[in-house]
Amino acid sequence: MPAGSFASLGLPRDRRIKHRRDFQRAKVQGRRLAQGCLVLNWLPLDQGFSSRLGVITARSVGNAVARNRARRLLRECFRLHQRELASPLDVILVARASIAGRTLGQVQKDYLSALRRAALLRDPGAASVLPGA
Repeated sequence: MPAGSFASLGLPRDRRIKHRRDFQRAKVQGRRLAQGCLVLNWLPLDQGFSSRLGVITARSVGNAVARNRARRLLRECFRLHQRELASPLDVILVARASIAGRTLGQVQKDYLSALRRAALLRDPGAASVLPGA
């Protein structure tokens, strides 16, 4: 893949869920699915919006270093596969304690499995874990 193609896959501030009210709305009005080392919560948005991501990591994941690593892994999974979502969504990813010590490839596998089970992908067969991840 050319170096410039990753620029379009960024995750700027306006694509992140930061406010408690948005997390609560997704929890109350949205849907939930657990898969492996993560829990996927989602709420469909109107077509004019872009998908947004929120990440939750509890102390059960580990110390601050482990929680930050878990957040980075979950954000990267969303960032790499955001264009494969069938429609705009608010996505909340909750890290489970089992995420500690996992590689990006393992987390991606759980993330994509959750998206497939929830039927949130454009083409469920097209999304795959990147080699070497």
